[in-house]
Amino acid sequence: MGPDTIWVLIPIFAMMIPITKVWASHRQKIVEMQVNATASLSAEKAAQYASHSRELEERVRVLERIVTDKGYDVATQIEALRDARSIENGSARQ
Repeated sequence: MGPDTIWVLIPIFAMMIPITKVWASHRQKIVEMQVNATASLSAEKAAQYASHSRELEERVRVLERIVTDKGYDVATQIEALRDARSIENGSARQ
């Protein structure tokens, strides 16, 4: 590689600098979009878990009330809850 070849390579390297910058900027935007998509999915999952957690807490409260209330027939109340739940599920399907 002689002195004449080096002068030819200098403009080629000079043109590669902006191309590399554009490529790096493009890659950065792609990574940012992936991070944003992951964050929105995580937020959606968190909302689903919170909703499910609230439902479970409500069910536990009902069970605690049934167990701690005196003078009630526990089996009758459990059956009433099952009937109410089957009615809710039946109306939700229609």
